[in-house]
Amino acid sequence: MAIETRDHAHLITHALAQDTLSTLRSTETEQVGFRKGLVRLGRICGYEIIDGAMDTEFVPIQTPLAETTGERVKGLDNVVIINVLRAATPFVEGLLKAFPRAKQGVISAGRDESAGMDADGEFPITIDYVKLPEINPDDTVIVADPMLATGSTMCKVLDHVLDVTDSYENLFVLSAVSAPAGLIRVDEAFPEVDLLTVAIDDRLNDDGYIVPGLGDAGDRAFRTTD
Repeated sequence: MAIETRDHAHLITHALAQDTLSTLRSTETEQVGFRKGLVRLGRICGYEIIDGAMDTEFVPIQTPLAETTGERVKGLDNVVIINVLRAATPFVEGLLKAFPRAKQGVISAGRDESAGMDADGEFPITIDYVKLPEINPDDTVIVADPMLATGSTMCKVLDHVLDVTDSYENLFVLSAVSAPAGLIRVDEAFPEVDLLTVAIDDRLNDDGYIVPGLGDAGDRAFRTTD
Protein backbone atom coordinates (compact mmCIF):
# COMPACT_ATOMS: atom_id res chain seq x y z
CA MET A 1 0.00 0.00 0.00
CA ALA A 2 1.56 3.27 -1.16
CA ILE A 3 -0.11 5.56 1.39
CA GLU A 4 1.88 7.28 4.14
CA THR A 5 0.37 8.95 7.20
CA ARG A 6 1.35 12.58 7.79
CA ASP A 7 0.33 15.05 10.52
CA HIS A 8 -2.96 16.15 8.96
CA ALA A 9 -3.31 13.90 5.93
CA HIS A 10 -2.50 10.61 4.24
CA LEU A 11 -0.08 10.93 1.32
CA ILE A 12 -0.45 8.73 -1.79
CA THR A 13 3.13 7.89 -2.73
CA HIS A 14 2.51 5.44 -5.57
CA ALA A 15 5.22 5.96 -8.20
CA LEU A 16 2.73 6.34 -11.06
CA ALA A 17 0.75 8.90 -9.07
CA GLN A 18 3.90 10.94 -8.50
CA ASP A 19 4.93 10.60 -12.15
CA THR A 20 1.50 11.75 -13.34
CA LEU A 21 1.52 14.69 -10.94
CA SER A 22 4.87 15.79 -12.34
CA THR A 23 3.29 15.90 -15.80
CA LEU A 24 0.37 17.92 -14.46
CA ARG A 25 2.68 20.45 -12.81
CA SER A 26 4.64 21.18 -15.97
CA THR A 27 3.84 24.28 -18.02
CA GLU A 28 4.71 22.19 -21.08
CA THR A 29 1.59 20.05 -20.56
CA GLU A 30 -1.19 21.46 -22.73
CA GLN A 31 -4.95 21.12 -22.22
CA VAL A 32 -5.55 17.61 -23.56
CA GLY A 33 -2.53 16.21 -21.76
CA PHE A 34 -3.53 17.96 -18.55
CA ARG A 35 -7.10 16.66 -18.68
CA LYS A 36 -5.95 13.11 -19.45
CA GLY A 37 -3.44 13.38 -16.61
CA LEU A 38 -6.20 14.21 -14.15
CA VAL A 39 -8.17 11.20 -15.39
CA ARG A 40 -5.12 8.95 -14.97
CA LEU A 41 -4.39 10.32 -11.51
CA GLY A 42 -8.01 9.77 -10.42
CA ARG A 43 -7.84 6.15 -11.51
CA ILE A 44 -4.58 5.54 -9.63
CA CYS A 45 -5.96 7.20 -6.49
CA GLY A 46 -9.08 5.07 -6.73
CA TYR A 47 -7.02 1.89 -6.82
CA GLU A 48 -5.02 3.10 -3.82
CA ILE A 49 -8.24 3.69 -1.86
CA ILE A 50 -9.34 0.15 -2.72
CA ASP A 51 -6.01 -1.27 -1.60
CA GLY A 52 -5.67 0.84 1.53
CA ALA A 53 -9.18 1.28 2.88
CA MET A 54 -11.48 -1.47 1.64
CA ASP A 55 -11.75 -4.99 3.01
CA THR A 56 -11.60 -8.19 1.02
CA GLU A 57 -13.18 -11.57 1.48
CA PHE A 58 -12.35 -15.09 0.31
CA VAL A 59 -14.91 -16.75 -1.93
CA PRO A 60 -15.19 -20.14 -3.65
CA ILE A 61 -14.59 -20.04 -7.43
CA GLN A 62 -15.13 -22.76 -10.00
CA THR A 63 -12.49 -22.59 -12.73
CA PRO A 64 -12.75 -24.69 -15.92
CA LEU A 65 -10.54 -27.27 -14.21
CA ALA A 66 -11.24 -27.23 -10.48
CA GLU A 67 -12.78 -25.41 -7.56
CA THR A 68 -10.46 -22.93 -5.84
CA THR A 69 -10.56 -19.95 -3.50
CA GLY A 70 -10.48 -16.39 -4.77
CA GLU A 71 -10.42 -12.96 -3.16
CA ARG A 72 -13.01 -10.24 -3.74
CA VAL A 73 -13.10 -6.58 -2.67
CA LYS A 74 -16.03 -5.88 -0.38
CA GLY A 75 -18.14 -2.76 -0.75
CA LEU A 76 -17.49 -1.84 -4.39
CA ASP A 77 -21.25 -1.42 -4.84
CA ASN A 78 -21.39 0.92 -1.85
CA VAL A 79 -19.30 3.84 -3.05
CA VAL A 80 -20.40 7.47 -3.43
CA ILE A 81 -18.21 9.90 -5.38
CA ILE A 82 -18.92 13.62 -5.00
CA ASN A 83 -17.65 15.87 -7.77
CA VAL A 84 -16.74 19.41 -6.67
CA LEU A 85 -17.43 21.26 -9.92
CA ARG A 86 -15.74 22.03 -12.17
CA ALA A 87 -12.08 21.06 -11.88
CA ALA A 88 -12.86 17.68 -10.37
CA THR A 89 -14.77 16.42 -13.45
CA PRO A 90 -11.81 14.69 -15.19
CA PHE A 91 -10.46 13.61 -11.78
CA VAL A 92 -13.80 11.92 -11.07
CA GLU A 93 -13.78 10.34 -14.53
CA GLY A 94 -10.64 8.51 -13.44
CA LEU A 95 -12.14 7.50 -10.10
CA LEU A 96 -15.07 5.95 -11.97
CA LYS A 97 -12.66 3.63 -13.76
CA ALA A 98 -11.81 2.20 -10.34
CA PHE A 99 -15.41 2.40 -9.05
CA PRO A 100 -17.61 1.94 -12.15
CA ARG A 101 -20.75 1.24 -10.12
CA ALA A 102 -20.40 4.21 -7.76
CA LYS A 103 -23.27 6.57 -7.07
CA GLN A 104 -22.40 10.15 -7.96
CA GLY A 105 -23.18 13.55 -6.52
CA VAL A 106 -22.19 17.05 -7.61
CA ILE A 107 -21.65 20.27 -5.71
CA SER A 108 -20.90 23.47 -7.59
CA ALA A 109 -18.76 25.60 -5.31
CA GLY A 110 -16.53 28.56 -6.02
CA ARG A 111 -14.58 31.11 -4.06
CA ASP A 112 -14.91 34.84 -4.59
CA GLU A 113 -11.46 35.68 -5.93
CA SER A 114 -12.25 39.40 -6.09
CA ALA A 115 -12.85 39.55 -2.34
CA GLY A 116 -9.42 38.15 -1.57
CA MET A 117 -8.40 36.19 1.53
CA ASP A 118 -9.45 37.53 4.89
CA ALA A 119 -7.20 37.78 7.93
CA ASP A 120 -7.82 34.12 8.73
CA GLY A 121 -6.73 33.00 5.27
CA GLU A 122 -10.25 32.18 4.02
CA PHE A 123 -12.30 33.17 0.98
CA PRO A 124 -16.06 33.80 0.73
CA ILE A 125 -17.57 30.67 -0.85
CA THR A 126 -20.66 30.45 -3.04
CA ILE A 127 -22.54 27.16 -3.42
CA ASP A 128 -24.59 27.35 -6.63
CA TYR A 129 -25.90 23.79 -7.00
CA VAL A 130 -26.10 20.64 -4.89
CA LYS A 131 -27.34 17.24 -6.05
CA LEU A 132 -26.40 14.32 -3.82
CA PRO A 133 -27.54 10.71 -3.84
CA GLU A 134 -28.73 8.90 -0.74
CA ILE A 135 -25.74 8.07 1.43
CA ASN A 136 -26.05 4.92 3.54
CA PRO A 137 -24.11 4.07 6.71
CA ASP A 138 -22.01 1.40 4.97
CA ASP A 139 -21.03 3.60 2.02
CA THR A 140 -17.51 4.72 1.24
CA VAL A 141 -17.78 8.41 0.34
CA ILE A 142 -15.08 10.18 -1.70
CA VAL A 143 -15.25 13.97 -2.07
CA ALA A 144 -12.96 14.83 -4.97
CA ASP A 145 -11.35 18.18 -5.74
CA PRO A 146 -7.88 18.34 -7.35
CA MET A 147 -6.79 21.38 -5.33
CA LEU A 148 -7.09 21.81 -1.56
CA ALA A 149 -5.75 25.33 -1.02
CA THR A 150 -7.19 27.38 1.83
CA GLY A 151 -9.76 24.70 2.70
CA SER A 152 -12.59 27.25 2.54
CA THR A 153 -14.38 25.53 -0.35
CA MET A 154 -13.97 22.04 1.05
CA CYS A 155 -15.36 23.00 4.45
CA LYS A 156 -18.50 24.38 2.78
CA VAL A 157 -18.80 21.25 0.65
CA LEU A 158 -18.46 18.95 3.66
CA ASP A 159 -21.20 20.86 5.46
CA HIS A 160 -23.57 19.85 2.65
CA VAL A 161 -22.33 16.26 2.55
CA LEU A 162 -22.84 15.79 6.27
CA ASP A 163 -26.33 17.29 5.99
CA VAL A 164 -27.46 14.15 4.13
CA THR A 165 -25.81 11.56 6.37
CA ASP A 166 -24.99 11.24 10.03
CA SER A 167 -23.28 7.89 9.67
CA TYR A 168 -20.86 6.44 7.12
CA GLU A 169 -18.29 3.69 6.77
CA ASN A 170 -15.50 5.85 5.33
CA LEU A 171 -15.46 9.52 4.30
CA PHE A 172 -12.48 10.73 2.27
CA VAL A 173 -11.46 14.09 0.88
CA LEU A 174 -9.24 13.38 -2.13
CA SER A 175 -7.00 15.97 -3.76
CA ALA A 176 -4.04 15.97 -6.11
CA VAL A 177 -2.22 18.88 -4.46
CA SER A 178 -2.80 20.36 -1.03
CA ALA A 179 -1.47 23.29 0.98
CA PRO A 180 -0.63 22.80 4.66
CA ALA A 181 -3.01 25.59 5.74
CA GLY A 182 -5.94 23.97 3.95
CA LEU A 183 -5.24 20.54 5.39
CA ILE A 184 -5.08 21.97 8.89
CA ARG A 185 -8.33 23.92 8.44
CA VAL A 186 -10.29 20.92 7.16
CA ASP A 187 -8.77 18.54 9.70
CA GLU A 188 -9.66 20.83 12.59
CA ALA A 189 -13.22 21.42 11.33
CA PHE A 190 -13.87 17.77 10.40
CA PRO A 191 -11.53 15.50 12.36
CA GLU A 192 -13.61 12.46 11.42
CA VAL A 193 -12.76 12.88 7.72
CA ASP A 194 -9.70 11.18 6.16
CA LEU A 195 -7.68 13.57 3.99
CA LEU A 196 -5.92 11.94 1.04
CA THR A 197 -3.56 13.82 -1.26
CA VAL A 198 -0.82 13.07 -3.76
CA ALA A 199 1.33 16.04 -2.65
CA ILE A 200 1.57 18.45 0.25
CA ASP A 201 3.11 21.59 -1.21
CA ASP A 202 5.03 24.38 0.47
CA ARG A 203 2.56 27.19 1.01
CA LEU A 204 -0.14 29.53 -0.31
CA ASN A 205 0.79 32.77 -2.03
CA ASP A 206 -0.93 36.08 -1.27
CA ASP A 207 -3.68 35.27 -3.79
CA GLY A 208 -4.49 31.94 -2.16
CA TYR A 209 -2.85 29.75 -4.81
CA ILE A 210 -0.82 26.68 -3.91
CA VAL A 211 2.95 27.02 -4.43
CA PRO A 212 4.54 25.33 -6.31
CA GLY A 213 1.15 23.85 -7.22
CA LEU A 214 0.01 23.26 -10.78
CA GLY A 215 -1.87 26.47 -11.57
CA ASP A 216 -5.65 26.68 -11.87
CA ALA A 217 -6.72 23.08 -12.55
CA GLY A 218 -10.10 24.10 -13.96
CA ASP A 219 -8.65 26.65 -16.36
CA ARG A 220 -5.96 24.26 -17.56
CA ALA A 221 -8.36 21.34 -18.03
CA PHE A 222 -11.08 23.33 -19.82
CA ARG A 223 -8.89 26.03 -21.46
CA THR A 224 -10.94 28.89 -20.09
CA THR A 225 -7.85 31.12 -20.08
CA ASP A 226 -4.91 31.16 -22.50
